[in-house]
Amino acid sequence: MSSNYISRNATLLQALAQLNQLPGRAMTLFVLDEGGRVVGTLTDGDIRRALLGGCSLESQVTDAACRHFKALRGDESDVEQMRLCREMGIKLLPRLNPDGTIAEVIDLSITHSRLPLSAVLMAGGKGERLRPLTLTTPKPLLQIEGKAIIDYNIEALAAVGIHDITVTTRYLAEQIAEHFARPVAGVNVRCVVEDQPLGTIGSARLVGLPQQGETLVMNSDLLTTISFEEMYLRHRHSNADITIAVIPYQVSVPYAILTLDGEAVTGIAEKPSYSYYANAGIYIFANRLLNGLPEGKRVDATDLIEEVIAAGGHVAYYPIKGTWIDVGSPTDFAQAAQLMKHHNNLNRN
Repeated sequence: MSSNYISRNATLLQALAQLNQLPGRAMTLFVLDEGGRVVGTLTDGDIRRALLGGCSLESQVTDAACRHFKALRGDESDVEQMRLCREMGIKLLPRLNPDGTIAEVIDLSITHSRLPLSAVLMAGGKGERLRPLTLTTPKPLLQIEGKAIIDYNIEALAAVGIHDITVTTRYLAEQIAEHFARPVAGVNVRCVVEDQPLGTIGSARLVGLPQQGETLVMNSDLLTTISFEEMYLRHRHSNADITIAVIPYQVSVPYAILTLDGEAVTGIAEKPSYSYYANAGIYIFANRLLNGLPEGKRVDATDLIEEVIAAGGHVAYYPIKGTWIDVGSPTDFAQAAQLMKHHNNLNRN
């Protein structure tokens, strides 16, 4: 990223030459003073406006630089500010040290956010409904469009800055450990093995999470376009102990349904439909809840959620707006393959 730095004493002509050497997605220069502190940002649009305003190609870059630039400060990782910058079309966002020098430059086209979350992916199931495909291959490693199902989720987590990722395994655990012997999406994924079935949440107790903070827990065999960023912001704004990702689920009754009051019929509805929200298998939990799970005991996520509700805790929900497929059957697997083929074709075009 050093090619994105330019001295405040440089000319606009020198800046144009430097911009011309940059890759297309990173057309921004950070203007530095003699102490390496950022005093402004510069794009080709800034230069064009300066020239139209009377500057020459020999003018200094400070004559054209934007001094009111967006930046993160210190150890700050403000999710909402990063989202705002992304929506404004900002591609490169600097995080500054207290003295104004650059600690790092975040490429928002690659890292969309920096969510302060750990992640635990559950990958211990046998995938029996997908046999014979899962007789010798664990379901999370089944390939869809040339990529393991679980890797789609690792990539999505990495894109929002979640790099503390643990996968809990049991069935064919050695294959999953071998798969993650190399980084995926730049992330060194850790594997933890259950020595007995621990349900859909019990294995989170094995991870060794910090007492403070929050963790995203999800099934590893999902394909989804969920916005982890929006889910996190909803969790934070609602001050929840748990947030559950949900999907709309509609039940249609093929008969006329009566409404009763004792022995009297008070109404009749012809073939009514009822709308509900169904659990999508993606959660954000306060770490203290996961660390409080009993050791060596089977616990399902729904058990923990019911306990927290009964104790007066706050459980929120987040409706998934995009795609969600639980790859649990041959039909689901075929649908997921078609979906990803269509998605990849769109990206190639």
